[in-house]
Amino acid sequence: MISDRPLRIAEITSLVKEILEGAFPQVTVEGEISNYRPSSAGHCYFTLKDESSAISAVMFKGKTRNLTFEPKDGMLVHATGSVSVYAARGTYQIIVDSMKPAGAGDILRLLEELKQKLAAEGLFDEARKRPIPEFPSRVAVITSPTGAAVRDIINVMRRRNPLIDIVVLPAVVQGTDAPPVLVRQIETVNKYQMADLIIIGRGGGSLEDLLPFSDEKLVRAVAASEIPVISAVGHETDWSLCDFAADIRAPTPSAAAEIACPLSSEWENRILDARETMALALTTRVDRIKLMISRFDPESLELRFRRIEQPLLMRLDDAKETLLAALGDRTREYRHRIAILMEKLQAGNPAEILKKGYSLVKDADTGKIITNASETQPGQKLVIIPERGTIVARVEEKTDEKI
Repeated sequence: MISDRPLRIAEITSLVKEILEGAFPQVTVEGEISNYRPSSAGHCYFTLKDESSAISAVMFKGKTRNLTFEPKDGMLVHATGSVSVYAARGTYQIIVDSMKPAGAGDILRLLEELKQKLAAEGLFDEARKRPIPEFPSRVAVITSPTGAAVRDIINVMRRRNPLIDIVVLPAVVQGTDAPPVLVRQIETVNKYQMADLIIIGRGGGSLEDLLPFSDEKLVRAVAASEIPVISAVGHETDWSLCDFAADIRAPTPSAAAEIACPLSSEWENRILDARETMALALTTRVDRIKLMISRFDPESLELRFRRIEQPLLMRLDDAKETLLAALGDRTREYRHRIAILMEKLQAGNPAEILKKGYSLVKDADTGKIITNASETQPGQKLVIIPERGTIVARVEEKTDEKI
């Protein structure tokens, strides 16, 4: 029974603990996992919630070994355990002995439906994603100005390359007021071309904490940005729909800074390598040109001319020899033919015939050559011409018979 005196906090907490733990020695509840935090000792701390209420939950290491699935934020589960009061904080919680999946939670289901809708419109297609500039001159960071994320990004970028400018656009990153502010900052960077690259994000948190980065208007603004966007929302296991719409998804804000900001030493090495490569290429080209020019000195030109001329001269000599040989053959042929004709002509020469003992007989009065005895008459005066001299004679007798 409660007395009229004021109760100490420990006393009323003890009474509440006794009543609750006595009334609920074992209970099974259905709820959606939120703010799931596994500890290094193996215990799991999380919140179970429905549309209007929430209860803290803990599952100790000895019980987590019996889990057949990996709990994640947004999962709808059936958790069996006992209700307990944590006296140090004056809160109550459920100590979970066993847990099994009961389906997808409301938040995850809505996110999945929105994801499918936006994917069907092509907002997540790889083909529309833009390449990140290799060496941006200015990076715009859209996040909370007081969070750890902005400090991590600035520290990493300053360490890696202090030559890159950083523009921080402050924004609310949690709650219902966050999406409009984030959208406005993205539009501002694009409107005034304030940077070559945008990093948008925040540090880790529960599924509810990260919900603004899955807002449909924000996702569309990220996809529509003309400036490449790196999404850096939460820790490595966290995700948001902005991750799918952005050109690159970074697991953490620090990783986003590393992606956006190349090491200055790496660029110096690349420049030195490029300079050496260029110098070697130029030296090689100059040597090649010198070698080509060296072929045009007088001696080389004469040698090259001789190489061109020699085959032509040999062809000329061969042609000359062939022509002379042909002319010699043709000359000898004509000489032989002329000799044959000369012999024939000489054989028909009357003087040659007379040398053989033949004589030419003419009528002394008419000079007509007598070829037949019938052309003469007895007493006719004839002139006989042997090879040498002339004989005058008269016909005494004739006969038509051949001797």
